[in-house]
Amino acid sequence: MTEGVIWKELLLFSIPLLLGNLFQQLYNAVDSMVVGQNLGAQALAAVGSSGPVINLLISFFQGISVGAGVIISRYFGARNNNAMSDAIHTSLGFTFLAGIALTFIGIAFSPLILTWIGTPADVMDNSILYLRIYFAGILSVMLYNMCSGILRAVGDSKNPLYFLILSSLTNVVLDIVFIVYLHMGIAGAAWATLLSQTLSAILTLMLLCKSKQEYRVEIRKIHCKKDVLFEIIRLGLPSGIQNAIVSFSNVIVQSNINAFGSLAMAGCGAYTKIDGFAILPVMSFSMAFTTFISQNMGAQKLERVKKGAETGIFMSVTTTICISMLLFLFGPQLLSIFSNDTKVIEYGLYMLHVLVPGYIFLALSHALAGIVRGAGITTVPMIVMVCCWCGLRMVWILGSVPIFHDIGVVFLGWPITWIASAIWLYIYYKKGNWIYSYS
Repeated sequence: MTEGVIWKELLLFSIPLLLGNLFQQLYNAVDSMVVGQNLGAQALAAVGSSGPVINLLISFFQGISVGAGVIISRYFGARNNNAMSDAIHTSLGFTFLAGIALTFIGIAFSPLILTWIGTPADVMDNSILYLRIYFAGILSVMLYNMCSGILRAVGDSKNPLYFLILSSLTNVVLDIVFIVYLHMGIAGAAWATLLSQTLSAILTLMLLCKSKQEYRVEIRKIHCKKDVLFEIIRLGLPSGIQNAIVSFSNVIVQSNINAFGSLAMAGCGAYTKIDGFAILPVMSFSMAFTTFISQNMGAQKLERVKKGAETGIFMSVTTTICISMLLFLFGPQLLSIFSNDTKVIEYGLYMLHVLVPGYIFLALSHALAGIVRGAGITTVPMIVMVCCWCGLRMVWILGSVPIFHDIGVVFLGWPITWIASAIWLYIYYKKGNWIYSYS
């Protein structure tokens, strides 16, 4: 990432990330498609209601992994192999400890959390069952994300993709077998996801262990070196707090959606799956920007950092505009994949029409945040996202929904806060000294 034509390097690095994220989204999307078409709207609502809860607990760890990626990328760019090895093995040690803890937390508190967010009684049992099985395999999710993050930090975005494609295809087959043929119900969808994610985690870890490169993992060296872990947490904690708080705000939003009934939950859950695919290029570009900026900062190529940031923003925004146009054109057809219920599709389309115009600001926010994080500044994006995507969003929801009691008002909480964060981050990008943060 420190040599070559910038837009080509970003694009070539982003494509495997995009495809990898695409197949990762297929886990939940295929669950929803098979569940919705074979088990009905209430079962689809149960899967959808679990999403924000899962994201709340996982996203904190994913934020911490950002800190690991920044450090590993920087050491890789500076060719400091010993320090890079310590960072890699400490990251994995932390992953195992956090994954085990999160497994027990998720299984124990699933009923309480689902009750707290107002999950309707008619979908509560299925929601608890799905969520508990998912958390039984949460270590696999975390391990795959950390191992693939290590590979991305050193410039390898292709191998994690290959393993994810295999596990996604496995998920499709297991979904059909467990739900359609073995009649396991919603538990079948959860077990299919768990087993498939475990496969991707094992394969990615094996690749790192068998690698001949300087970033090779040795199981006996996995530990938590105090000073390295402190640095990872120092850089990653702001992103972790940001992710967790923003996910918490989405749980509150979900509780407001739940108040409109199981059909609204199903429709919004269906569009949420489409939304997950729609923003994949944005997320992939953001991850690529962080790696690009980190490696070039480590190599002290500041002019390349500036050009890369400008190129990246343009790529992210133009791609998002194209995707938004496609969603407006083919929204009904996409929603019909998940359910044939006209009311479910109606709710999903309503959500689409409110959210899609704001995607360009979401793209700008993620691009700018990825660039700044790559420079080792994780506190600024945290403050912006927490203030806008949590604070402002909660003020909007709590202030407007009781007055209007329209689900469209709930949806507006997303684009309004994306606009605010994009403006704030752009001002910092233009006025701040982020490019000189590393010496």
